[in-house]
Amino acid sequence: MRIPAPAGPASPASAASPASAPGPRPAAGAPLPGLERFNTAARTAASAALLSCCGSRRWALRLAAHRPYPDLAALLAAADEAGYDLSSADLDEALAAESSSELHPAAPAAAHTALRAAHAAYEAGFGHAFVICLDGVRADERPDRVLAGIRARLTNDPDEERAVAAEELRRLARARLAGMVADRPGEPDSGRPPQPPRHPPRQPAR
Repeated sequence: MRIPAPAGPASPASAASPASAPGPRPAAGAPLPGLERFNTAARTAASAALLSCCGSRRWALRLAAHRPYPDLAALLAAADEAGYDLSSADLDEALAAESSSELHPAAPAAAHTALRAAHAAYEAGFGHAFVICLDGVRADERPDRVLAGIRARLTNDPDEERAVAAEELRRLARARLAGMVADRPGEPDSGRPPQPPRHPPRQPAR
């Protein structure tokens, strides 16, 4: 999600599309085109952008309230700290905002069927979408990585899987934040960004 530019002249910045090949990642202390806009945006706009990185409202409000951030490293450190401080309810909210990744429509029908079945089995077992960060994984390798991840994690007990999902959410939030402030929305994400939950989170199967 792009942060609205403040009123007044601003130099244009181009954003890579989600399908584009990742370019070199900026150094943690390098100037980032979206960071100043994020730091100076209205709190409502900043919070909305943050919710596209992690669906916990408390997480988003906390990061928005602590602006300005001098560089990407400071922002990511704050995101990690807020992520580790999520309450059980905050984590439920963040997980409920995630949606299952999908294949490109041109993928073989068998691949779509296998992925849908895997997601359905995971969601039936744990009550939320499968969450995995694939930052740095090539696009053509992601479907196999997702399938393998689901199959491996289906053997976890609910408490163990909740801890794994929380860690993947923190990693996803970092990747999404880095893309957001570098004007590469969606590039490092493994799937779709969080969506407003339509239903209350389901209780994990015991």
